[in-house]
Amino acid sequence: MAAGYLEILRARHATRLLVGTLVGRLPNATAAIAIVLFVRAEGGSYSLAGALAAVYGVANAVGQPLLGRLVDLHGQPRVQLPSAVVSALAMAAFAFAGIGPLPLAYAAVAAAGLFTPPLEGGLRALWPSVLPKEGQVHTAYAMDAVAQEVMFTVGPLLVTLCTALWSAQAALLVLNVIGVLGALSVVVSPPSRAWRSAPREAHWLGALRSPGLLALLAAFLFVGIALGSITVASVPYADDHGGDAVYGWLMAALGLGALIGGTVYGARQWAGEPARRLAVLTALLAVCYLPLLLMPDTVPMVLLTLLSGVFLAPCIACAFVLVDRHAPRGTVTEAFSWLVTTFTVGASVGTGLTGPVVEAGGALWGFAVPGAAGGVSLLVLLATGRVLAASGQGAVIAASSENDPNRAVEPRFSTGDRA
Repeated sequence: MAAGYLEILRARHATRLLVGTLVGRLPNATAAIAIVLFVRAEGGSYSLAGALAAVYGVANAVGQPLLGRLVDLHGQPRVQLPSAVVSALAMAAFAFAGIGPLPLAYAAVAAAGLFTPPLEGGLRALWPSVLPKEGQVHTAYAMDAVAQEVMFTVGPLLVTLCTALWSAQAALLVLNVIGVLGALSVVVSPPSRAWRSAPREAHWLGALRSPGLLALLAAFLFVGIALGSITVASVPYADDHGGDAVYGWLMAALGLGALIGGTVYGARQWAGEPARRLAVLTALLAVCYLPLLLMPDTVPMVLLTLLSGVFLAPCIACAFVLVDRHAPRGTVTEAFSWLVTTFTVGASVGTGLTGPVVEAGGALWGFAVPGAAGGVSLLVLLATGRVLAASGQGAVIAASSENDPNRAVEPRFSTGDRA
């Protein structure tokens, strides 16, 4: 698989697209952490920090599929860069205004979330125009899931580093400027400028008319809740064990665990049905959240947090394959954006829910939330197993044709394993 990763990265434009997308997503990936630290630095409560982070996440969840549909209709440059600039300006307004005028704070984080560009779904739409083989595209999905965990590992450290060197306000501003530069790097690339979605059937539900996609989204809502709850539950633990630096290490360990798990998962080709494999991975994910309830000293807690993230990237990589299978024709960016949206909604619900839970019962109750949410996600997957295992009308690969490398065409997929 390592050789496969190198083969992909040697493809023209592949490294630029991957790195540009990861850099462009930094503001979104670190928003919950940066908002929580900024609100606490301003003297706000855990509940306010969780509420503002939740508002950002919900607005982001609304914006991603809408912007994704616009990308499918009008192309990437016309949507991605303007939305990145608007999102950064809104977050800058929040950073300068603070939490004093609460309506302005809520409006600013809502606008920042709403206009976050759908770079994640856009990258997965671009892979087929950069990579000539279907197998390479699936390997790119696994590499994407691994690579983004580098961002989730480095991102929290960048937030805490900026906070330590300057301030939480500076962290918000610096990360959003970096994000705009990443989006710019992607949209001026030839693949992004040339890409067009496959023709789509006019339908107001868009990608959501797929039962398999709906089942997958329902399961990943609760995976998002689990992840979001850890973000907030770790704050009071860190306050009792060393402060912001410990919090940054916990969040980085969560990302590092996912990075390790994704790398190991991508080291081999997996046989069998991907829907069944996703259920097994989700069960392991839920089990690994339970040791967090022990809340030991800092070093063991960092190791337990690392363990809790090990099966996250494999779950995401497997989910990409199922989205690829069930997305209707011509909904490439929108379908992947719905997965991002659902995950973000879940994370926002998790942060909003866990704030009051932590204030009522402390970090212990907060760390009980991810295990419960992971268990519910597993139940959803088991209940919808037949739907997910069925062959959907895959339509997300806009592969290049022999005569026109930029023309989107529909793939032909089998009902077997496509990981």
